[in-house]
Amino acid sequence: MKRISTILILSLLSFGTWAQNSPLTSYGFRLGLTATPTFGWIKPEQGKTDGIALGFSYGLIGDFNFAPNYSFSTALTITSINGKSTEANVQPYYGTSNSTAPKAYDLKYKLQYVDLPLTIKLKTVKADGKRWYGQFGLSNSINISAKQDAVTGGAVVGDNLNVSDNIKLYRAGLIIGGGGEFDISGNTSIVAGLTFNNGFTNIVTDKARNVKNHYLALNFGVFF
Repeated sequence: MKRISTILILSLLSFGTWAQNSPLTSYGFRLGLTATPTFGWIKPEQGKTDGIALGFSYGLIGDFNFAPNYSFSTALTITSINGKSTEANVQPYYGTSNSTAPKAYDLKYKLQYVDLPLTIKLKTVKADGKRWYGQFGLSNSINISAKQDAVTGGAVVGDNLNVSDNIKLYRAGLIIGGGGEFDISGNTSIVAGLTFNNGFTNIVTDKARNVKNHYLALNFGVFF
């Protein structure tokens, strides 16, 4: 995973250098940092969601401005998507005893991804050092950690158990959001907003189940 992270970072910085020198992107490139709380939930096709769980996202953000009010916006973040659900016959727990009767499991997913979103950001004209934006695009996430708590019939069968083999490596989601950018001094500005990430790929490897995860993010960042 360290090799993947290094490649993604170098790719982002290389693209930034190209953007600064390209005549097609004469409006500039901006790089910044972000630290964002996430509020995630699990949505199984057969089962139910059991509430929202707090996570966190942090890393680099970048805007490639190709017109005065339009940007290609991306990032390189480590993002936690947590959530709770109740599901039946969940691997790797089900089938470890002689009983084949259906079982319900109360689960807490604790998933961590390297995320590389690809979005378009539409901005208003700047006035009094502030501007507003809307954002839409695709998130591309690679799973780097998958742990789970599991309870069935009042008995704990999984306590922070590593379930990486049961979680798919790649996750995709649709991103929609908006917010504002506020100048501080010089080229430095603060970004604040709200993003909804709607996962649309199955996150589990078990072919008998279809589970998706989603989250809301309160976006905070600083552009330099």
